[in-house]
Amino acid sequence: MRNVKRFLSLILTVAMTLGMVACGAADTTSSNSDASSADSTKEAAAESSTPGSYDQVTYAYCTFNNIPTEEDLDVVEEAINEITREKIGAEITLMPIQIFEYSSKINLALQGGEKIDIFESLGDFGSYVSSDMCYDITDLIDTYAPGAKEIVGDSWLDACKSNGVLYGIPTMKPIALTPMLIYRQDIADELGIDISKVNSIEDVTEVLRAVKAGKPDMIPLAAVQTGEIGLSTNYGEVDFLNDDRYKPIGVLVGDDLTVTDLYGTDHFRDLCKLVRGWYNDGLVMQDAATTNSAAAETMSSGNYFGYLAAYSYPEEDTAASLEAQVAGYDLGAKIIGDAYLSTSDINAITFMVASTTDVPEAALKFLDLTYTDEDIINLLIYGIEGRDYVKNADGSVSYPEGQDAATVPYTAQLSCGTLGNFFKMYQMGVANDASLEWELEQNKSAKTSPAMGFTFDSSNVKTQYTAVLNVISQYLPGLICGSLDPDTEIDKFIQALNDAGYQDILNEKQTQLDAWKAGK
Repeated sequence: MRNVKRFLSLILTVAMTLGMVACGAADTTSSNSDASSADSTKEAAAESSTPGSYDQVTYAYCTFNNIPTEEDLDVVEEAINEITREKIGAEITLMPIQIFEYSSKINLALQGGEKIDIFESLGDFGSYVSSDMCYDITDLIDTYAPGAKEIVGDSWLDACKSNGVLYGIPTMKPIALTPMLIYRQDIADELGIDISKVNSIEDVTEVLRAVKAGKPDMIPLAAVQTGEIGLSTNYGEVDFLNDDRYKPIGVLVGDDLTVTDLYGTDHFRDLCKLVRGWYNDGLVMQDAATTNSAAAETMSSGNYFGYLAAYSYPEEDTAASLEAQVAGYDLGAKIIGDAYLSTSDINAITFMVASTTDVPEAALKFLDLTYTDEDIINLLIYGIEGRDYVKNADGSVSYPEGQDAATVPYTAQLSCGTLGNFFKMYQMGVANDASLEWELEQNKSAKTSPAMGFTFDSSNVKTQYTAVLNVISQYLPGLICGSLDPDTEIDKFIQALNDAGYQDILNEKQTQLDAWKAGK
């Protein structure tokens, strides 16, 4: 069973078992003098090396787990450096930062001149690019990170470009999100609800009504997070053009390259009316627009039947993993829509070399190892074998007996969807190659936006962005959670957006998109 927190992105853990290359036959054919010479060379290099002879690379990464003590972190760091000194002539300083303060700490550190050579975006790739915090790696990647380039592929790398300049490498992970209904399996069984008939967000209505009728004291649908009942994961083929999907400003719909006001579309109005009906019939959490409780907390209370979200894993894996957050309840998951990929889906979590680095080549070399070297990525995620984790007979890993993620000296297991190559990480609990194949196929088969590779630069409309986001915060949560009447409030919403400079942003996006298209 996989651990739920891997779903980021909210996120994550699946991996290939460690591949071993047999070299015994080659060793037996080598002459003693050759072996002796090689050993002498290594010894001489080790004796002549000093700490200052290695490039020093600071790797700043987010963690959903506890920050380890300095002493415990040093052990992992040294295990990594035993590899990097020989492979890339560099020593790595690990800088784990808790997820909730990662972006602010990175911004402050880079602006203050603190040494950070590698860092990651968390949905804010465009912001780092527009503020000149990223190093141009266009001419470096072929030489210093060829493995990562081959694994990720040119189409995904295009999503990390701006004006033709490559600024980062996206994580290699299951990324194609499919909208799902997450629900209490025990309640569905008790009430005889046939979940197989639920294939769209509209189909969810009858399920919620059945729960309300059979369990009048239970709230059928919870918010997935503050101000989000799950509508944003069910917009369909919408490219948010680098904006937050929860606060989109100007989008593309389908294959059309015309920047569109999402809030003025019939599709948006119809979805809001759907949820308004749920709200009026008591089928959803009444304070979803303002609650501070996320889905895991509300589901754990036992008072809710389900919630809507999007995940990039098979239904069975998703449900099994999420059960770790709602102990005591059996969960099910049902896909209710198709995956759709846009530029921001891919570059949301992108590793970048800081523009202030003094070792860009070494930084890229280490980044390359996080995609290609199984030992490196598993040290980053799981720490030290025997101390922080143990291997199981099927190739998966578990925490040592009597310990868990909160008690081992080091683990970043909950960050496994945000670091390097997800598919080279050990699986937690039970190895499942079928799931791995499903996830890879989803990445390949998901429909992609016609603007894949386009990155919007909002610097020309910063003032309008601030004003428009304030309006969105005022109206959108209530509209998509049902507490505001779309028949009266959508028109007010759109008028307020226009008064705040909304059209200026749409025009700027269209201008940049047209220029991008012409330059392809």
